[in-house]
Amino acid sequence: MRKAAVLFFICLMIAVIPAGCGKSEKIITKLDDASEAKIGVMTGSTGEQMTRARFPGADVKIFDDVMDAVAALKAGQIEAVVMDYTEAINVTKHNPDMWYLPEPLGKEDIAIGVRKGNDELLAAVDEIIAGLISDGTLEDMCERWIKEDLSPYEQVELTAPTDGTTLKIGVNATREPFCFTDENRRITGFDSELARRIAIGLGKPVEFSDMKFAALIPALQSGKIDLAFTLTNTEERKKSINFSQPVFASAQVMLVKKAPDTVANGGKMVSLDDIDGKRVAVYTGTIHDAFVASHYPSAEIKRFDSPTDMVLALKNKKADVAFYDLTSAKVLLKNNPELGILTDDALTNPLGVGFNKNNPLLREKFNNYLKTIRADGAYDEMYQRWFEDDPEKAEMPEFKYPETGEEVVLGVAVADLPHVAYMNGKYVGFDIEMLQRFAQHEGLRLEIKTMEFSALVIALASGKVDIITDGIAITKERQQQIDFSDPYMDFKTAVIALKSNIAANDGDAAAGKKASFLSKAGDSFYNNIILENRYLLIVSGLKVTVIISLLATFLGTLLGALICFMRMSQNKALQQPAKIYISILRGTPVLILLMIIFYIVFASVNIDPVLVAVIAFGMNFAAYVSEMFRTGIESVDKGQIEAGIATGFTKAKTFLYIVLPQAVRQIIPVYKGEFISLVKMTSVVGYIAVQDLTKASDIIRSRTFDAFFPLIMVAVLYFFISWLLSLFLGYVEWVTDPKARRKQVQRG
Repeated sequence: MRKAAVLFFICLMIAVIPAGCGKSEKIITKLDDASEAKIGVMTGSTGEQMTRARFPGADVKIFDDVMDAVAALKAGQIEAVVMDYTEAINVTKHNPDMWYLPEPLGKEDIAIGVRKGNDELLAAVDEIIAGLISDGTLEDMCERWIKEDLSPYEQVELTAPTDGTTLKIGVNATREPFCFTDENRRITGFDSELARRIAIGLGKPVEFSDMKFAALIPALQSGKIDLAFTLTNTEERKKSINFSQPVFASAQVMLVKKAPDTVANGGKMVSLDDIDGKRVAVYTGTIHDAFVASHYPSAEIKRFDSPTDMVLALKNKKADVAFYDLTSAKVLLKNNPELGILTDDALTNPLGVGFNKNNPLLREKFNNYLKTIRADGAYDEMYQRWFEDDPEKAEMPEFKYPETGEEVVLGVAVADLPHVAYMNGKYVGFDIEMLQRFAQHEGLRLEIKTMEFSALVIALASGKVDIITDGIAITKERQQQIDFSDPYMDFKTAVIALKSNIAANDGDAAAGKKASFLSKAGDSFYNNIILENRYLLIVSGLKVTVIISLLATFLGTLLGALICFMRMSQNKALQQPAKIYISILRGTPVLILLMIIFYIVFASVNIDPVLVAVIAFGMNFAAYVSEMFRTGIESVDKGQIEAGIATGFTKAKTFLYIVLPQAVRQIIPVYKGEFISLVKMTSVVGYIAVQDLTKASDIIRSRTFDAFFPLIMVAVLYFFISWLLSLFLGYVEWVTDPKARRKQVQRG
């Protein structure tokens, strides 16, 4: 066995080493250089046809997804990728070490695919497209989505009808800017907007199906989708489907690596100008987004819906720098010594409290109150506590509101201290205290609502809330939609990054001193468990995990016994369904089963996701348990069964007193392993919005920015759960095994 393992390892190394050592370093600077190159193309694309025709001597590699081909190019497995030029623009935006050759392989018309025979839909789509062309909408869409200057996309909100027959749209959502999934997991891009405009024109709800590019035409032919977006109109494809009139004129280009001397050296950043060309994290909806886009066009902007995600992106090296409120950054750096400040004055803007334009009286009352607290010293006392002292230790005053009277709704994003945060079950921070003091002063009942930062202005403008705050900078764009109070302070922006990416300075020496392991462990324990009573999240998640595990095991054991009975029956009408059930359930990943049951089987049923998890894991467990039961029962010698019946036992009593005790001894060891596996598999229930042990750790990490301690802590808890279950089932195994009991008595 050992020799076989060594031989396998040697063979593996022989296979792997040439793959790593054989990476091509050939640099292509013009199309003629690619005559014998390794070129990646997409399955069934016009780029494949053009490549084979233009470069008959090339080694053409087929990929199902354009990003797989780009990954192969980055890894040196191929030397070029042929792709649509709009996609190439986007790829170079995210990969500064790549560029596309200016000479195209060929030009093409992009259109919408329609199933043959569906002439009525084709005519309607053509009419809508003609209208979009004539009124300039299509041209405007191209300008907003197809941008060679790499500036941010300008998305238009469109609402398709909700009633009527659904228009099913097939897309390949890996083709930015035509079609891609945004940070909110929403399919967006040129195709998405065009599809929604067509749906509105047809008066139908729209539904997107994201699939492989090569599957679009088969799906259209089979009726799984109504329209396929967007395909190159070719004579070959016309044999299978119909095409609308063209919606875009495109070209196929060749993406290649830049020459080594043109690639940025990746050195450390010294000043703000060094962020150009870097991956810059910004908080969605803030002024930082437009600032980076206008001042650093080569930067890759990464938008996040929470400061937590921005910091984790920095730590995980998914972003190079992040724009952050200076005061919040100082608090952040206290608990994250690996981060540093590149500059502490990237941008300065006044902060204001937002009010609806239809409520000038409320705004006037706040402005008067702001003058009052500045004059009587209350403002200075608040500022000292939240901005100059440690905001994490600041005590939030208690406020009482009248039980009756005018109610105002305050919208916040709970971004972070010192402005707004949620700690120990209540809202805290400078902005919160200021507004609560104002409400108490004016005799208002204040209700606080949490929402995404990018939604605050929209919510206020639409009347969903009466006031918004959370370190909101006053800008001309925002003033067009809402009114602002008088500025209550200046908002200074810092740019933060990993210290390893910032040029060293004299102050780094002291900061570079590492704390001891015990000190770090103690701090992590306090931050992740004690602070804000976060252990309650763990307790709650642990309870959910245990409930799902025990109930699923109980259900699975009962169902497994039934399946075993059917499987061992002489009646084929019972036997065959049991065999099919076992084959399907054992061959289906439990995560897939879980999502099918929740999102498909119970799609229209309002059911507790915990119950869905119990059903899914119980069904999966039953498939394995049934085979354990069958094997255990069949391991009992048939002669013993015959002897039991011969002595006058019924079949039931024979099974109960002779077969079952012996079968249990065979079943328990394997059952124990499957039970423990089930417990560990429950960690995926977060996919259906169940807050289990693993989900609890995710919530904690989102507050502490600690990527490791919560995971290690949860791993330890899973270990202890498994260990305790092993002890319990080991005791059951001992109780059911007379030989083990006799041996223990003899030892005693």
